[in-house]
Amino acid sequence: MILVGFGAAVGLGVSSSSPSWRDASAALALLSGLYLILQALVSFGIGGYIAGRVHRIIGATPSDMIEGSDGLHGLTSWAIAVILGVALVALISPPATRPVVQSRPSATAAEPLLSAELDHLYRSLRHPANIDNIDIGYERAEAGRILLTSSGHSGVSNEDRSYLIQQVAASTGLAATEAEKRVDTVIGDARTAIARSRRSAVILAFSIAAALLFGAVASWAAACAGGRHRDGARLPEWMGGTPRTVVPVA
Repeated sequence: MILVGFGAAVGLGVSSSSPSWRDASAALALLSGLYLILQALVSFGIGGYIAGRVHRIIGATPSDMIEGSDGLHGLTSWAIAVILGVALVALISPPATRPVVQSRPSATAAEPLLSAELDHLYRSLRHPANIDNIDIGYERAEAGRILLTSSGHSGVSNEDRSYLIQQVAASTGLAATEAEKRVDTVIGDARTAIARSRRSAVILAFSIAAALLFGAVASWAAACAGGRHRDGARLPEWMGGTPRTVVPVA
């Protein structure tokens, strides 16, 4: 958690609620994913090493069984750490997962992702006189759901596009040609924003899976190394130990 918090503090995060994160380059997203894997190797490796180092051996046990037992202790520390991490995330993020109950039907799944596009769609310095006191929350939510279809293979249908143009013209007082131009611009921006958000989600999911997999391997190997250090034995070469020297027989 310390390493993850440090990475988030310096800007290495693969997700963010800020709309400006969508403009981040793919290289930064990949760097964030690599940092997530690196911190998993370090943290799980340290936990596995401690588990192997403090593992007590009772009675006479063959060395190969001792090493396998150390590795299992490392995997156990990895599993406990994963469970505690998931529990901690579940405890600190209930507000984000709890549904928000509102008094008007203005909630939409598009709002967190396309809030800037929806603001641009209904931006107007002068509203028509007949809608000054009318809430456009439902229209905004409906437009958000339509914009979400822009990421599909067929995109926004002509019927939905014409409906959006009429809605924007009625809500903002723009001329039909200006409303059409704005709708087309916002549809293109929404398609780009959804694609970038999807890319970040794929990188996040792959990075988490890779970090857990590599973390399990690192924990097992580090536990074996900790067990060898505990027993004063030589580490194998694949763990960084010095190669054995063969003394020729005279």
